[in-house]
Amino acid sequence: MNIKEEHKEEIIFDEEKLKETLIQHNIKSFRNEYLRLHPYDRAIFYEKIEPELREIIYQYLSPKELAEIFETSEISDDEYKQFLQEMDTTYAADMISFMFVDNAVDVLNELDKSQVVSYLTLMNKEAAAEIKALLHYEEYTAGSIMTTEFVTIPQNSTVRSAMTILRNEAPKAETIYYIFVVDDNNRLTGVISLRDLIIAHEDTLISSIMSERVVSVLVSEDQEDVAKMIKDYNFLAVPVVDFQQHILGIITVDDIIDVLDEEASDDYSKLAGVSNMDTFDKNSFSAMKKRLPWLLILLVLGMLTANLIDLFTETISKVALLAAFIPLIAGTAGNSGTQALAVAVRGIATGDVEDESKFKLLIREAGTGLMTGFICALFVVGLIYVWKNEFVIGLLVGAAIFVSIFVATISGSFIPLLMHKLKIDPAVASGPFITTLNDVISVIIYLGLATVFISDL
Repeated sequence: MNIKEEHKEEIIFDEEKLKETLIQHNIKSFRNEYLRLHPYDRAIFYEKIEPELREIIYQYLSPKELAEIFETSEISDDEYKQFLQEMDTTYAADMISFMFVDNAVDVLNELDKSQVVSYLTLMNKEAAAEIKALLHYEEYTAGSIMTTEFVTIPQNSTVRSAMTILRNEAPKAETIYYIFVVDDNNRLTGVISLRDLIIAHEDTLISSIMSERVVSVLVSEDQEDVAKMIKDYNFLAVPVVDFQQHILGIITVDDIIDVLDEEASDDYSKLAGVSNMDTFDKNSFSAMKKRLPWLLILLVLGMLTANLIDLFTETISKVALLAAFIPLIAGTAGNSGTQALAVAVRGIATGDVEDESKFKLLIREAGTGLMTGFICALFVVGLIYVWKNEFVIGLLVGAAIFVSIFVATISGSFIPLLMHKLKIDPAVASGPFITTLNDVISVIIYLGLATVFISDL
């Protein structure tokens, strides 16, 4: 059997056969089959089966074996509570204690304070102390996502003694590809790769082969900024320090992948005008609670558009055909504004939009708005002339579309840049808000022009 076939065999498993071993209470067969699977496949199976079958799993797997499933699984916030409630409290506490500290903290952050206290009380003192040390850090900071399970070696040690330390500490460390070097006061002074450590002579001093140019992050730094740094430098891990350069923990690339996923989901929620999309709604009521507040706010803002149209009732009554093109102009302006918004928000999120290039972005978007507005205006003038044989109204609608697209493009890029400058999440300038704002602007432009030139229509 070749490697490809072996890999295929590892990934594909008989779900029904595994269920049958649980139903028949065949612990030996279940453990043999289940523990051969990749941890991700174990997690998928664990999440999909019925609570009654999970109850049997808790009897067949040790807390340490179950911890590996929780490490791998993409469990939602609500499911954490559900799964932990299914377990015996002592069993759950032991399971959490076997997880890497940063992941254990993520789990506990989703629980009520009384539950957290209960689990910490039941854990062994060493694990509880490590978890408590991270729980007090503010959410979404480097401190809240770092792990304290890493390896450090003294700078005045030899390669031989460093390898001894590494062999002793590696089983408990989350990663050993980077080994961080500290002085006698636990201040970060350098870093050495596992490769460099292995190939160095045993009697070589660590201080002579380590790299002193260490990129680190402060414990209070925003997790999104840490994610950008790791992406830019292609790090596998980055050390977390306090203001005096004492090393407190490390952040690994797998934690950053979770951060990027979380931030992307959060931005998408705001752009869509939904309060929270971290979890998939399993019933209509929970979906309604997230969407209704935004819809009510937008409904109130939408009343501005209706009120504006009411102010121009006299103009519309004189040329009824004008009303037919209000949705066209408002919709086109809204679409153009949303496009500009998406470009600006993405530029800010990726760091492509630096302070010196924000003005260039606005100039570029203004040019884009002028060109797209002009082409759309010519197109709509021709359509209206062919459709209704109304050249003057076509010119009016075309002029309104031209100005509306230009203004919408500018507002769609300027508003998120302004929010970013004011330290407000630019994704709050969501698509629905930009669309509603541009509806108001486009209606004023269109009906204002119609009122000015009503005598020519």
